[in-house]
Amino acid sequence: MTTLPNTLPAKVGVLGGGRMGAGIAHAFLINGSDVLVVERDEASAQGALERVTESVAKSIARGGIDETQEQITSRLRVSVDYADFGDRGLVVEAVPEIWDLKVSSLKKVEENLAPDAILASNTSSLSMSGLAAELQRPENFLGLHFFNPVPASTLIEVVIAKQSAEALIERSRGWVAGLGKTAVVVNDAPGFASSRLGVAIALEAMRMVEEGVASAEDIDNAMVLGYKHPTGPLKTTDIVGLDVRLGIAEYLHETLGDRFAPPQILRDLVEAGHLGRKTGKGFYDWNDAK
Repeated sequence: MTTLPNTLPAKVGVLGGGRMGAGIAHAFLINGSDVLVVERDEASAQGALERVTESVAKSIARGGIDETQEQITSRLRVSVDYADFGDRGLVVEAVPEIWDLKVSSLKKVEENLAPDAILASNTSSLSMSGLAAELQRPENFLGLHFFNPVPASTLIEVVIAKQSAEALIERSRGWVAGLGKTAVVVNDAPGFASSRLGVAIALEAMRMVEEGVASAEDIDNAMVLGYKHPTGPLKTTDIVGLDVRLGIAEYLHETLGDRFAPPQILRDLVEAGHLGRKTGKGFYDWNDAK
């Protein structure tokens, strides 16, 4: 087996400091990179700083990290100015899964990058080739799909757009190895590999709840105990967010057909504001776990 280089970019940027963006920042920070997180306003930037700092503290408490909290967070900075991305070798976009927002955000980041810097999107389903077509340097663009929660997940899906430079495949494999994670490389297609499979199983599980086949708990236990999934598809949906899953399902329905049509139970829960763990209720009650 070929040993991959695990040299990470010395300076990494992350656009968006929500749950996913903070997790991505955390992953690069604890592995030695200098990390800049850019947010839309000062309050959001401060929230991102707190999320990343708390995440680092939890990793240190679990053990296995040689550096102190102060040493690690000394490499972390937050900003509201896209121009600060100018010295970054890699920037990962982690804004919500809304096409127009993705495009406008990526364009704005690219305008402020050095010509040889790499721009990546953390999108879980949107067309990488479509996004690349909106950029001035599409050959320097690819997908790095991290999984939630980033610190605990060992997978990163590397998504290659039609326009991506071939050399990016091995470079990105090296970055993933440097983060202590495993890469799966897929060509651009709706939902890639992970979202397409994960959503397909989750949607069928939702239909089973809707039809009264079994409870959410029993459906999840069937997959955990019978197929060795670490978490069942409905609990995973609650963790990811029902609104996020609905958005992906609608996109896959549009691009791949009726087999990805969102069940009414999913639409009803989202309309009621029951988005999963982040709101305290989804297919499960999370209030005691919040």
